[in-house]
Amino acid sequence: MTSESKDWKKFSIDDAMKLQAPTEGFLCPLSANTYGIDFQSFTIRDHIINKIFFKVQKPKEMPKLPPDFDMDKLRMIEYKFPRSFVECKTVATSLVFKVGERPVKNFVMVERHYFKGKLIKSWEFKVDFCMPNSVNNWEAMYDLPPMKKELVDEIVSNQHPSESDSFYFVDGKLVMHNKAKYTYYDDRE
Repeated sequence: MTSESKDWKKFSIDDAMKLQAPTEGFLCPLSANTYGIDFQSFTIRDHIINKIFFKVQKPKEMPKLPPDFDMDKLRMIEYKFPRSFVECKTVATSLVFKVGERPVKNFVMVERHYFKGKLIKSWEFKVDFCMPNSVNNWEAMYDLPPMKKELVDEIVSNQHPSESDSFYFVDGKLVMHNKAKYTYYDDRE
């Protein structure tokens, strides 16, 4: 299933939760976001010690893109995290986003994380309602599943791919699909 086929319109939250491996490409076109959902900033931190691992803010003015620019690059992010992120027990995230002229009901994000092409973590988050033309802050705290030292060592070695798919649904309909790739470095003293 790709955004080129009409099958993406049938892709459900349950389908996303059943994925055991990363998708090939994006499952919906950029035009599926008919709600004008626009991410403004995103922060990831260790909830216990308040250490920020990642923070990004959308520029006030977006640079002009060349005519041949691959727009799918806007849905792909590459993270570089320290080992302490993989070993973190509780992560806190903050996502600030705008909504367009239509109300957003039952906004659900399904996030699937893979290592070596296999599912290792999965989360589902929900916001019941966002008013039209509003700016919203979606905060989440969640425990990371404990991992054996050998697995952490293997992940941090960067010898195998670490990646994720993030699916966004409004009233059960897929409206956005983003992907991420992860690399790690050892920050032990």
